[in-house]
Amino acid sequence: MIRDIVVNVAVPFVGTVAYVVLFNVPRKYYLSCGITGTVAWLVYRGMSMVGSAAVASFFAALAAVFLSRMLTVRMRCPITIFLLAGIIPLVPGAGIYYTSYYLVTDQLFLAADTGMDALKVAFAIVLGIAFVVSIPREVFQRHYWHGRKRRKRLKDVSEI
Repeated sequence: MIRDIVVNVAVPFVGTVAYVVLFNVPRKYYLSCGITGTVAWLVYRGMSMVGSAAVASFFAALAAVFLSRMLTVRMRCPITIFLLAGIIPLVPGAGIYYTSYYLVTDQLFLAADTGMDALKVAFAIVLGIAFVVSIPREVFQRHYWHGRKRRKRLKDVSEI
C-alpha cells in the first residue's frame, strides 16, 4: 500500500522532470513542472477507479492545465512550460504503440480497438486543455479577486 503511493508520486515526478531536463527548461521550473505532472497523474489514478481512461484523462488534464495557469501567473513565464510537462504522464503512448503493432501484424480488430481507445484519451486531453485555457487570464491573477471583493463591498454599501 505505502509502496504503491510512493511509486505513484515518485515516478511521475521523476519522469516529468526528466522530460523537462531533456527539453532544456530553466532549472528554476523543475520542481513546479514535476509537481504539475504528479498532480495530473494522481488525478488520473483517482478518476480511473470510477470511470474510463478517457474520463480520467479529461479530469487529469483539467487539473494539469488549471495548475499550469496558476503557476504561469505566479512565476511569470509561458504556460507551455508547465502545460507540456503536466500532460506528459497522460499521453497514451502505449495505446499508440500497440495500435501500430497490431496494424503491422495484421490484427486489424485489435488495432481498431486500441486505436479508438488512444484517440478517446487524446481527445479528452485536448478538451481538458481547451476548457481551462478558455478561461480569461485575469481570473488567475490575485488583483482580479481583490477587485471583485472591493466592487461587491462598494455595491453593498451603495444599496444601504
